[in-house]
Amino acid sequence: MSIERTIFNEDHHLFRDMVRGFLEEHAKPHHEKWEAQGYVDRDVWLKAGELGLLLPTVAPEYGGAGATEAMSSVLIEEVARANTSGLGFGLHNDIVAPYIETFGSEAQKKKYLPPMARGEKIGAIAMTEPGTGSDLQGVRTTAKRDGDHWVVNGSKTFITNGYHADIVIVVAKTDPAAGAKGVSLIIVEEGTPGFRKGKRLKKVGLKSQDTSELFFDDVRVPADNLLGKEGEGFIYLMQKLPWERLQIAITAHASAQAQIDNTVQYVQDRKAFGQPIGEFQNTRYKLAECQTEVEVGRVFVDKCLEMQIAGTLDSATASMAKLWLSEMQGRVLDTCVQLHGGYGFMWEYPVAQAYADARVQRIYGGTSEIMKELISRQMGLGAGKKKPA
Repeated sequence: MSIERTIFNEDHHLFRDMVRGFLEEHAKPHHEKWEAQGYVDRDVWLKAGELGLLLPTVAPEYGGAGATEAMSSVLIEEVARANTSGLGFGLHNDIVAPYIETFGSEAQKKKYLPPMARGEKIGAIAMTEPGTGSDLQGVRTTAKRDGDHWVVNGSKTFITNGYHADIVIVVAKTDPAAGAKGVSLIIVEEGTPGFRKGKRLKKVGLKSQDTSELFFDDVRVPADNLLGKEGEGFIYLMQKLPWERLQIAITAHASAQAQIDNTVQYVQDRKAFGQPIGEFQNTRYKLAECQTEVEVGRVFVDKCLEMQIAGTLDSATASMAKLWLSEMQGRVLDTCVQLHGGYGFMWEYPVAQAYADARVQRIYGGTSEIMKELISRQMGLGAGKKKPA
């Protein structure tokens, strides 16, 4: 019934089968424990590294597979489909590693990427601060040059992989008076004096994904830990945000489809008034609407993925994907919970976890409101407007 997905080839299908097997054996049986403790066990990272699931788009000379983002998309989709949301592979593979590979020195690439590919080192990026949210120009964390070192001071919050992180890319002001032009990226390693991890944050969803506060008190790192050029950090962030936002859209369609599938099975088995509730017109029509929305979203996502691979995905299009797919995910999962009745509110049912996990999709990576602002500016509307080409 669905439109053929031509973005994937036989290699991707084989990789998908391997990822599903990995998740069935090494993730799903442990997920309840991970939710209780608030983080996944580190050994699952090592196993993922052994199987070649980490850093798929990074060049082979640095331990990666040298594949396109289509391979990353397979992993993102399958993690969403399996409801194993604690695995922070996406951020590690497709946000942290690309910053290092794209903007890092040869020495940085050789030092950090191979152990990340093996799962021995876990990556995080520290953008958000207690008072800034989506305003990356307004970060207060500073990095001041002192001889052959940078001295980092500040705090970050809502940092995915923060508890396990061995390598943290810190967004900091190296020139606080220069606005966006004063933002730089500094690599801070676990164990550096003055760098400490705060409490793991308890969240509405993504309960097994470690999310932490990070603190930097006179943290001295070598001058060589500057990622790219001083003052170019904001530009680097803007270059990578479209792919980050597309990853959220990919997660949204995969999660929505998985829960539609679960709900179809549930309404065929669950009976009310002497017949399966899937026989009622309301049930059938609601699920038909959901499937249509997911199918429309999937086609858009696949087109955006083609653009990302070709290097043509722009900020406005990625923002549209993130906005529409995350909002669609919320609508679809709300319907799926409703069709489950009381059982949809029970944590033991996958739809309940998926529902809770999905709420943040409309917040991180830029809220839905920020996406609308970016899109409208590209249309030539509002402050900072840009005339359409």
